[in-house]
Amino acid sequence: MAKDNTSRFSNRVEDYVKYRPGYPVEIIDFLQSQFGLSPDKIIADVGAGTGISAELFLNSGYEVFAVEPNMEMREKAIELLGHLPAFHAVNGTAENTTLETGSIDAVVAGQAFHWFDRAAARSEFSRILKPKGLVVLIWNERKTKSDFEVAYDELIIKHGSDYMKVDHRNIDEIKIGDFFAPESFSYHLFQNKQVFDFYGLQGRLFSSSYMPARGEDGYEAMVADLKQLFEHYKEDNSITIHYDTKVYIGRVC
Repeated sequence: MAKDNTSRFSNRVEDYVKYRPGYPVEIIDFLQSQFGLSPDKIIADVGAGTGISAELFLNSGYEVFAVEPNMEMREKAIELLGHLPAFHAVNGTAENTTLETGSIDAVVAGQAFHWFDRAAARSEFSRILKPKGLVVLIWNERKTKSDFEVAYDELIIKHGSDYMKVDHRNIDEIKIGDFFAPESFSYHLFQNKQVFDFYGLQGRLFSSSYMPARGEDGYEAMVADLKQLFEHYKEDNSITIHYDTKVYIGRVC
């Protein structure tokens, strides 16, 4: 792969913060009611990025260790969340979190698990988790049902450098089952959406590591296609992107 996975988003931090979707707060209610998670538990948010998933748990009263190897993204998370005493930024990876053995009640990976070396991450999660600790894997998956959503996905395939290779959809339930084996896992689906004007849609597109960045080859052609797409499908000068927020919960120790 041409890009080091730990540095792929270094030049996209601002777009990532502004335009990536958050996660439904209902996830917290679900984990608390169905799995006994409670604010006295300690969370390791692995592959925390700019802190989108960490903020979800911090807002519900949890202590969060945000493990992120990318310096630019980690520094942005500190800028946004560092004023909260329950937030701790950690320079580490899924395979080497640097966290203490048996110190964590739940590992969360929001939009990140597909970047991990799964075997090494499983071993590391097992090390840092307390007995019967949870692993929670979360993805916002863009729907491709409406005419706009289909056309937008086709634009990404056309202009993206390695989209088909790194897309999180490559992690299917068989691979997730292998990760948790011999234990089973639970799955739950939530609905999510974003509404954008053109500049918001543009920022959402630029936040993806596989799309041409400003000044790179293919950037101008991509923007021209996006503008045409927006003008064709906009309603009240906006576009809606719908997501299935997929949550997988299991144990590795």
